[in-house]
Amino acid sequence: MRAQPTLLTLFALLVTIALTGCGLVYKMEINQGNYVTQAMAERLKEGQTRQQVKLILGTPATESIFHKDRWDYAYSLERRGKPVTRHTLTVEFADDKLKRWTVADLPTSPVVDRDPAYANLERDRKPDDGPGWWSRLTDWWRK
Repeated sequence: MRAQPTLLTLFALLVTIALTGCGLVYKMEINQGNYVTQAMAERLKEGQTRQQVKLILGTPATESIFHKDRWDYAYSLERRGKPVTRHTLTVEFADDKLKRWTVADLPTSPVVDRDPAYANLERDRKPDDGPGWWSRLTDWWRK
């Protein structure tokens, strides 16, 4: 009679180990920094004030005490612990007026370029895609 609880415990332990190795453990998506698009950067014009730049791009992610005339807008996205995308924009001022900005791989739209998985979903989507098997089953159940 004592063997049954031990066997049940061993089975539960085995199932737990098997499921943790299958990637079923949820890891949160991590967004860090300022999400700046290409359209936002195109609104920048030489000679704008710091306030005007903040209205367009938002508050910078970092303002260095050593470089008071430089703002960095950096963005990174990690999914399941792996980097998906990274974008940077550096803005430089002279006499409190926008002097120049450096852009590195800014996205063109807020959703599709932010996440390559979404881009693949949009690209592979077929117009005749109907409800999936689960929706059909639950609809049948409700009738």
